[in-house]
Parts: sequence; C-alpha cells; structure tokens
Amino acid sequence: MLLERSCGAVVFTRTDGDIRYVIVTEKKGAHSCPKGHMEGSETEMETAAREIYEETGLRPAFLPGFRQQEEFEPAEKPGTRKRVVYFLAEFEPQPLAPVVENEIQEILLLPFDEALALIAHESTRDVLRAANRFLTEGNTP
Repeated sequence: MLLERSCGAVVFTRTDGDIRYVIVTEKKGAHSCPKGHMEGSETEMETAAREIYEETGLRPAFLPGFRQQEEFEPAEKPGTRKRVVYFLAEFEPQPLAPVVENEIQEILLLPFDEALALIAHESTRDVLRAANRFLTEGNTP
C-alpha cells in the first residue's frame, strides 16, 4: 500500500476573548483545516507552514506541545493510505486570502461548534476537538 504524507494545522485566532478556527473549503467542496502534501526534504512543520501560507496567506505562530495525526484510505485513491499530521497555530486577526489560486474555494473563520459541524471526516473532527481541548482546558492534547 502506498503511503501519502501530508501536514497542516488547526489554525485559530482570538477575537474579543473568543477562539475562531480557520476552515478552508477545498476545490472539491470538502471542509478541512489547512493542509497539504510534503515536498522534497521538508519537515512536517515546514510543510504545515508552507501549506497554511499557500491556502490562507497566513504565517501563524505554532504552539508547542500539540501534534495530532489521522490516517485513512481515501476512496478516490484505492491502494493508498494517507497520514496527515496536524499542529496548532495562532495568528493575529487579519484578512485571509489564498496565495495559490485554484486550490481553495473559500476561507471561513468560525467558532468551534460551527467549524466542527462543517467537517465531514470524523478523524479530522477528532483533531479539531483535541485542539479545542488543548486551548480551553490547559494544554493537554
């Protein structure tokens, strides 16, 4: 089985004491956290930083102590197992806009419950839940 490796982050900001999460609408219509394939000799965090920038125009600060991953077999790629590593990254409020065209349809900034409701994959929802717990209950993934 072929292993595909991707990295990204649960990206958030704090506005008036509330946490808002960045959710991207991919070109096929799926909602997720910013992420993408590793390239060359990139580290996981380098990949995450590049993908966040390409998809949102942000260069957020990564929070130490948070690293989650999900693995699944994409229905559209038989014989492939995909592993996605997620970090947690915070940005100061600013406009969001994709740098690389034709990858992202829309960028949303949502409270936890609304972000969770949009994400279809349960494993990605688990990552978002872990990130929210990390931020609200004392930094324990």
